[in-house]
Amino acid sequence: MFNNLSDRLESAFKNLKGEARISELNIANTVKDIRRALLDADVNYKIAKEFTDKVKSKATGEKVINAISPGQLMVKIVQDELTELMGGTEASFETNANPTIVLIAGLQGSGKTTFSGKLSNYLKTKKGKRPLLVAADIYRPAAIDQLHVLGEQVGVDVYSERENKDAVAIAKNALAYAKEHAKNVIIIDTAGRLAVDEVMMTEVANIKNAINPNEILFVVDSMTGQDAVNTAKAFNDRLDFSGVVLTKLDGDTRGGAALSIKYTVNKPIKFVSSGEKLDTLDVFYPDRMAQRILGMGDITSLVEKAQEQYDEEKAKKLEKKIRKNQFDFQDFIDQLQQIKRMGNLKDIMGMLPGVGKAMKDVDISDDAFKGVEAMINSMTPFERANPDSITPSRRQRIAKGAGKELSEVNAFMKQFDQMRQMMKMMNKMPMAGMMGGLGGLKRR
Repeated sequence: MFNNLSDRLESAFKNLKGEARISELNIANTVKDIRRALLDADVNYKIAKEFTDKVKSKATGEKVINAISPGQLMVKIVQDELTELMGGTEASFETNANPTIVLIAGLQGSGKTTFSGKLSNYLKTKKGKRPLLVAADIYRPAAIDQLHVLGEQVGVDVYSERENKDAVAIAKNALAYAKEHAKNVIIIDTAGRLAVDEVMMTEVANIKNAINPNEILFVVDSMTGQDAVNTAKAFNDRLDFSGVVLTKLDGDTRGGAALSIKYTVNKPIKFVSSGEKLDTLDVFYPDRMAQRILGMGDITSLVEKAQEQYDEEKAKKLEKKIRKNQFDFQDFIDQLQQIKRMGNLKDIMGMLPGVGKAMKDVDISDDAFKGVEAMINSMTPFERANPDSITPSRRQRIAKGAGKELSEVNAFMKQFDQMRQMMKMMNKMPMAGMMGGLGGLKRR
């Protein structure tokens, strides 16, 4: 995400490369390029100008100390200003009220229904809540069907009244149902339109007035740039929403919405979402997003994702096996599954400092390890536990079962053996080493 903006900002900082000190001239050239980068990312001109004026003001007269180069100093200033522009700090999300009522609003196609499912999964698995999804889109039967499918996937109940064409009544009835069935979070998915219109605005405003929600989240497609910001303003004028959700961050996101929306409506971005998988929802941290935009990665989020999948007892057992050089194919596939549960592979790699830019032209699908898994799944339990037992004839059978060429199985076996030897020497488990070379990555 934001690859073009990241490239343009990096290019802007090159004006200061090799400079011994910051001067009015090199500041002016750098600031001009930063402004152009923001405008190209579909940031409003007024916002871009105010942003770069602040950067220029802070940079002017700054002395370079302790071997910090002018370029590094400018990056730090821009990072701080980007963080502030996107909200400064993490925004709170109300979950203490019983029940907590969350109203979801936005245009059709922005990803409201999918986000509702993701939010219910997040609140259930990470906050220990008992959510209820409410289908209040009375115009699209497909939206009701989609919500039921999502609810079934995450194990969350869905309340709907297919024959009722009164969205306000549905919302009220859902509150009564939630109290009766001990649900402590109610997530109401409302109808959207292709563009802002009076009917939609009146309906969602009436729902708000009837149920008095604790949170009103405006869901916006992050790929729509400045149009998203204008739509957010229209919704905020009527609803006074409490926060913004940016969806489709895995697409061709220019960055205009993320950088402009807080400034325009003075409401924080609370969540960001990417992809269709129901566990791809993250709390929005302005400082971490600024780091990623500037190509610094996001180690904090990466560690948090890893910790969510970390099992201390399993890790201890695995460490003992590695020490004894007993790491086998079952251990390997278990670790692959753990990595995959952390989220989209390309997104995870992009959290490593300096890797995001290098990976932008590399195609990493969620099925990157599918071939490896197929080979391991074609092994018998004995073969998985005893890698050294796999003879040439067994390799031929594994290749046939996995739909692979024998040469591919041989290559994988060689890589696996090399990895085991490296683990033995390092006496620890390098996660990056487990991934390297085994995914069949191809450049576009």
